[in-house]
Amino acid sequence: MAGTFGNPEVVQEEVDILLIGGGMAACGAAYEIMPWIQAAKEETGIDITVKLVDKAAMDRSGAVAQGLSAINTYIGPHQDPADYARMVSNDLMGITRDDLAYDLGRNVDDSVHLFEEWGLPIWKTVNGERFDGATWPKEGGKLLKDGGDPVRSGKWQIMINGESYKWIVAEAAKKALGSDNIQERVFIVKLVNDANDKNRVAGAVGFSTREDKVYVYKFKACLLAAGGCVNIFRPRSVGEGQGRAWYPVWNAGSTYTMAAEAGAELTMMENRFVPARFKDGYGPVGAWFLLFKAQATNAYGEVYMQKNKEMLNDYPPYGQAAVPASCLRNHLMLKEMKEGRGPIYMDTVTALAKLRETLSPREVKHLEAEAWEDFLDMCVGQCGIWVGENVEPEKKNSELMPTEPYLLGSHSGCCGIWASGPEDVGAPTTEEHADKDKIPAHLPQGWNWGYRGMTTVRGLFTAGDGVGASGHKFSSGSHTEGRMAAQSMVKFVIDNKDWTPTLDTSVDELVAEIYQPVRTYLEHKDYTTAIDVNPHYITPRMLQFRLQKIMDEYVAGVATYYNTNGHMLAVAEEKLGMLKEDAMKMRAKDLHELLRAWENYHRILTAEAHMKHIQFREESRYPGFYYRTDYNFVDEQNWKCFVNSIYDKNTKTWTVFKRAHKDLVDKSKLFKPAAH
Repeated sequence: MAGTFGNPEVVQEEVDILLIGGGMAACGAAYEIMPWIQAAKEETGIDITVKLVDKAAMDRSGAVAQGLSAINTYIGPHQDPADYARMVSNDLMGITRDDLAYDLGRNVDDSVHLFEEWGLPIWKTVNGERFDGATWPKEGGKLLKDGGDPVRSGKWQIMINGESYKWIVAEAAKKALGSDNIQERVFIVKLVNDANDKNRVAGAVGFSTREDKVYVYKFKACLLAAGGCVNIFRPRSVGEGQGRAWYPVWNAGSTYTMAAEAGAELTMMENRFVPARFKDGYGPVGAWFLLFKAQATNAYGEVYMQKNKEMLNDYPPYGQAAVPASCLRNHLMLKEMKEGRGPIYMDTVTALAKLRETLSPREVKHLEAEAWEDFLDMCVGQCGIWVGENVEPEKKNSELMPTEPYLLGSHSGCCGIWASGPEDVGAPTTEEHADKDKIPAHLPQGWNWGYRGMTTVRGLFTAGDGVGASGHKFSSGSHTEGRMAAQSMVKFVIDNKDWTPTLDTSVDELVAEIYQPVRTYLEHKDYTTAIDVNPHYITPRMLQFRLQKIMDEYVAGVATYYNTNGHMLAVAEEKLGMLKEDAMKMRAKDLHELLRAWENYHRILTAEAHMKHIQFREESRYPGFYYRTDYNFVDEQNWKCFVNSIYDKNTKTWTVFKRAHKDLVDKSKLFKPAAH
């Protein structure tokens, strides 16, 4: 029986492995882990218990909750995982973990084959003609694992009928793990270190979003896979469009904050993704560029990628790549906007007209339907915009606009946690650079330390958006990393079978911390007649507005055309410090506000990490994503390195330092003409 508001029931549970999250990475781990647990029992006699906890419902949780019209990462039998690692490196301006990208590339197809086995319809090419997932079986097509030829909309991307993509993947995960091992609608908000080993995780605490209950878990190992972070910057679409983002609005940086507070090393937190999207609806543009071959133009019909291509010469060697990095494509677009040649358009009319010249009437009809279905699958708000503005994409071009920044590690960004990679691809195991003495001594020197996906905190694993320095995993890659982490966690538990977790904080203290916003509200709610106006507390909504304003105006948001400098960052640092103080006075008048309050705590620390990293990296590595106007260049000599950090939760201070970068695959191929 649940407690009362302000006096919650406390549920304590001990398991061997806790999975936090319900997105693609967590689903991958949930599907994969049970066979390894069974094998461990047969070989060692050890019974390993596992539980998955998700703040939402797994069926529609995570970045592909609404659906998706493509799987962005599929290697196939005719491509090389090393080329995939090269692509990841190029799109992220040369600084990535080749070991992680390569390892993902050689394993990701297994996840995609599983998706198709579970019922996901994947488009196929049969006898030179394209068919969607519902029709190719009638035409004699084959499954991917049997040699089927997928319809590619880019070198690494394949088309799907994906309105039920997440539901299909979640169903398989739930069947594999068992309903008794899944707890939905519980928001884990804090990891707890071990009392006897401060660099080890021993537990986690959270609360029900439906009942007055606090949950305290103890475990030997934990997978932290709670997604990336949106809504720390003021949205470009405010008011009725505030909730629109092509990344889930409920991702609040929980992965990064909880890992940082547990003592995990973060990496590349300065990196952000600023997607170019259909204006106001935030509709994704990838399929239009890749499948429909559309081009973006300024208001005068000029293709700015061609018009401004000489600007890429300022960023050698990355500007000479066959496919410019995502940030550089934004860079060329922003020139047109800044110089008054907007609006920017996606030339959908010309693209669809050209396709009619080469495709059969059936294929044309299907593609025109897909032009709408692409958004009905994954961003219905874009369809709403088109309908409301009388736009038919085949008859009228749509505006494009770069959005506010997002922080994520699985899309076209690579911020996240420093995680152990595979041991068999030649990754460095020592640090060799001028600043190596500034790395805290307790941290590993190299790129692997025995368990794939484990962070620098013992027992704490991550996947998907959590794994830093290796973007472009997307949905299939996140699922794959979850699967790999599952195997590693089982091995870790076997290796530590005699260890008993002991929390370094009492249960009473944890409960008091979790419910402090509730008690703040109950104590002061009668001070004023209007409960939203009170000198003793701040609402989560108002605090989030303040955070977004700080980040937007000082840490390179849309208000400054993504520009910042050392002076602006110093102002942001001061204001974030004050905001953290005020956050201790957040109220929660119900469980929904308690959810929003804790999402804000996570967003603030994630935002601070982002600001600290940009402050530390004295260059503009990602033009088009952000500009340090006082260091408006790429400095290959001094800054072709990882920027990493450690947070001390006791002193509430950051230590930021460099780690050496090393190419494990030859990158010279990137700068030759290539098909993409």
